[in-house]
Amino acid sequence: MTATDLPAQAPHDPTLEECGLAFLTGATFQDEAFFHRVSTKLRREDPVHWVEHPDFNPFHVLTKHADILDVELHPAEFLNAPRAILGTKTTDAEREMQGHLVKSLVQMDDPEHRAHRNLTADWFLPKNLAKLQHRLDQLAERSLQQMVDAGGEVDFASDIAMQYPLYVILAILGLPESDYPRMLRLTQELFGAEDPEFKRDEDAYAGLLQTVADFVNYFDGITADRRANPTDDLASVIANGIVDGQPIGHKEQLGYYIIAATAGHDTTSNSMSGGMQALIEHPDQLARLQADPSLMATAVDEMIRWTSPVKHFMRTATVDYDIRGTTVTAGQDVLLSYWSANRDEDVFTDPFAFDVGRTPNKHLAFGFGIHYCLGAMLARMEMKALFSALLPRLEHVELAGEPQLTRSTFVSGLKHLPIRYRLR
Repeated sequence: MTATDLPAQAPHDPTLEECGLAFLTGATFQDEAFFHRVSTKLRREDPVHWVEHPDFNPFHVLTKHADILDVELHPAEFLNAPRAILGTKTTDAEREMQGHLVKSLVQMDDPEHRAHRNLTADWFLPKNLAKLQHRLDQLAERSLQQMVDAGGEVDFASDIAMQYPLYVILAILGLPESDYPRMLRLTQELFGAEDPEFKRDEDAYAGLLQTVADFVNYFDGITADRRANPTDDLASVIANGIVDGQPIGHKEQLGYYIIAATAGHDTTSNSMSGGMQALIEHPDQLARLQADPSLMATAVDEMIRWTSPVKHFMRTATVDYDIRGTTVTAGQDVLLSYWSANRDEDVFTDPFAFDVGRTPNKHLAFGFGIHYCLGAMLARMEMKALFSALLPRLEHVELAGEPQLTRSTFVSGLKHLPIRYRLR
């Protein structure tokens, strides 16, 4: 059986082998029920599962919260390099020959990681993010006005959730608004290289190369401009960055731009749209949140746990390491399944219940340890601002069509969420 042979909705109880193969195809992540079926089975029966397929280098898939946390807390024993994201043998071989196309924090380990992270860390400190609150509130009101103007029916994913965080992060970078649609398209092509709606080429890797080339051309132009005319935006910090006494490398510079311009909004938009779907499908929780706005902080974290937009990262063992009685030998890879960890029955009471008041909520959607998401606080602020503006006005909301998830094994969420609503 190949990964693509595995149906999104298996007509039978999948075998452990089928459960492992499910992680190789983006089709699995378009079917929440099926994904949770296979990941629940692995958590219960084989939480450190060995996956082999002729098109992929083998790896262990980790589905338990405790095991993923253990790996995250041992960055010397489990490196992000050489492959931080699951790819085929072909893409792995290309990377070994040519190196990374671009190099972001995701591909780095300490001390390189720490040195590059420190370049922009001040931008994401609470005291600096607090200065953005007024702008976040303005953009939330703008989104609400869009819904007013739409007259009661809108694609919440593409028209609202994808737009709001895009305006925030690209304004922080200092990019002109006329370039925002271009950045959104490139982001969708980057994360949706497998998706029929977004892919640039029938060969996903060829399409990815084209998308990265467009990013390089665009951001090389930004670098030239910010070096000649530095401003107080994040792009100027990256363009003129000094790391360990030397100008930041070209691949590292591009990686910084791209991770900010893509992950900086796509993951948040996935949490927003998935959060709205969860509120629609759990009207008791919507009513509870509307009646008690003080729950907004816990509601936002529950939306993030529920959706887990970053579906996985990979790590490579540097030593033989025991995980739950299985020895991961030096040189072997592990896939950290965050969406599975965030439904772990040993950590979350009633994990398949959407609970806007859930506390504690020890989800791993932002990772943990030294690679904890730099923009986690900003993402929470954005979601609080949008839902705090919308929910007091939302009198009624329902689905107006079938929600559609992006086909991707890495970063995924709703690409379409048609809703019908009444605003007060």
